[in-house]
Amino acid sequence: MDDVRLSSTWVATRSSHVLIDSAGIDKVVDDIESIPKVEWDFEGIHYFDNGPLTVQYLLVLDALNFCFWPDKDLSYDHLASGLKKALQNDKSAFDADRLQKYTGPQLRELLSWPRPLPLEDERVRLLHEVGFELERSFEGKASNLVESCGKSAVKLVGLVARHFPGFRDHAVYKGHQVFLYKRAQIFAADLWGAFRGQGYGGFVDISSLTIMADYIVPAVLQQLGVLKYSSRLANTIEASGEIGPGTEEEIELRACSVYAVEKMRELLSKKLGRQVLSVELDLWLWATGIQCSSLQHHRTLSIYY
Repeated sequence: MDDVRLSSTWVATRSSHVLIDSAGIDKVVDDIESIPKVEWDFEGIHYFDNGPLTVQYLLVLDALNFCFWPDKDLSYDHLASGLKKALQNDKSAFDADRLQKYTGPQLRELLSWPRPLPLEDERVRLLHEVGFELERSFEGKASNLVESCGKSAVKLVGLVARHFPGFRDHAVYKGHQVFLYKRAQIFAADLWGAFRGQGYGGFVDISSLTIMADYIVPAVLQQLGVLKYSSRLANTIEASGEIGPGTEEEIELRACSVYAVEKMRELLSKKLGRQVLSVELDLWLWATGIQCSSLQHHRTLSIYY
């Protein structure tokens, strides 16, 4: 996570398309009397049985948790609840050997989705990758992967990135390597939220996680006045134009979000007299964003978020 923080800082101090407004951060922090409590499963959309099958579900969920916007009717809720229903109907649906065999139409059937999914071939490829590596290295069980991290969220993120290439959320910005690890981090955060910091979610270093840099968080931060966009970037987003993966604009949107929320977290921790977690801020910002139907976010075809 030091790599995420340091490389995001490197981007933020050189950014030209996305700027961080210190006064905007101060205003947001001044207005917050307490972090609004958002329950992890606040809409009841996730599978949970308090055991290893929940861990398997969450790894599959986070392997597929990216790029919904090309289909205006598709959302994270559809993915989470669709996988939940599939598992309730068939407890072996996410067995490692079966994950390696799913086709696009079969994945759609699992999710009860009537048409091809955005980046469907990539989603199928990632399912196969997860199933293969779970079988090869963890006896087919995501719970074994989690148990091998020794209750460290940081070690878990590292293990996930090491074993599953589809989770290696890296980029190169002005010749410098940038690490963001959105889906690897959200797997650890989901475990922590689902198991309420106990059992498979009992991480001693949950405070080490950053936010999960995606589409929604930058848009909310911009709406709050924390982020400022160049006129060209603002016009592209307002016109629903696509921003290429790995471009300066795209990397700045994500890295500056990480940096800005870290600053918010530091100030809020001082103000409230307790340690504020980036995970808490991420969940609050994300929940705020998805409840705002008019929110305009950037559009990038990416498997990482």
